[in-house]
Amino acid sequence: MNKALLTITITLFLLFSGLAQAASSEVNVYSSRKEALVKPLLDKFTAETGIKVNLVTGKDDALITRLQKEGKRSPADLLITADAGRLYRAKQANLLQVINSDAVNSNVPAHLRDAENYWVGLTMRARPIFYVKEKVQASELSTYEALTASKWAGRICIRSSSNIYNQSLIASVIAADGETAAEAFVAGLVKNFARPPAGGDTDQLKAAAAGMCDIAIANTYYFGRLATSNKAQDQQVVNKLGVFWPNQQGRGTHVNVSGIGITQAAKNVPAATQLIEFMLTQQAQTWYAEVNNEYPVVTGVAPSATLTSWGEFKADATNLTKLGELNRRAVEVMDRAGWK
Repeated sequence: MNKALLTITITLFLLFSGLAQAASSEVNVYSSRKEALVKPLLDKFTAETGIKVNLVTGKDDALITRLQKEGKRSPADLLITADAGRLYRAKQANLLQVINSDAVNSNVPAHLRDAENYWVGLTMRARPIFYVKEKVQASELSTYEALTASKWAGRICIRSSSNIYNQSLIASVIAADGETAAEAFVAGLVKNFARPPAGGDTDQLKAAAAGMCDIAIANTYYFGRLATSNKAQDQQVVNKLGVFWPNQQGRGTHVNVSGIGITQAAKNVPAATQLIEFMLTQQAQTWYAEVNNEYPVVTGVAPSATLTSWGEFKADATNLTKLGELNRRAVEVMDRAGWK
């Protein structure tokens, strides 16, 4: 090899080595969590590891669609999104790859991560019953299924059947009781609606506090946002409502997660895995769960004082993968019952 060719070879080697090193020091994240709810944690990861995190935020379904359109050209290494149903969709669309991490498997209970390790929960939320304390006694409540009783006619607020949170709730009923029982439950529930479904979970809570219904079904972190708000009108809503944990003598209260997965197109799997492991450390779990008003997924990490004030509860331990698998059947059940 002559001197000139050797020089070119060495130059190209150094160039590509430099590019590879630069790529390995960055990780790209698509997140449906708002920047303020996740970026400080990502910045801390950068400060501790030197790995730069590039964050893109957007709506859950829009980010999944974006990944599908980008295909192998996608710059994303990680996807953060809410609900096991959506994470299942991403997996089925071949947008995720297996997370190979002993730390993930040992820190997060099996039911809060994909059965084949394509995604893992970062925070947990529950979907309990909220009741107007002036109109309902906690002793009147027991299970989700008991809300089909005639005494609750015209008294229940809940959002649309197109919402993934409700679809996952009904999928959990199918997993526990079978489709026939779920069909009867949904039909009875719809008959007891106080109004046609409208708005999000916060709207259901506010409607109950405003006297439009006596019962609302919503995710805990929406109530947590109101509870930690400085607005007087939000505190009024919180003061009027109680939290009831249904199905405590049976399968437990329905829970779900916000979760994370490594994309199929990921260019930097080691750094992506390292970031996931960081987000599941005790310190990160405490901060992330408190800021998002959700429950930590790592065993032994205590929830925030706000969530603790609502009391302990037994959570449904069904593997959340089932919620994705049963999503289509849940939607069909809801459609047949006329849940708009």
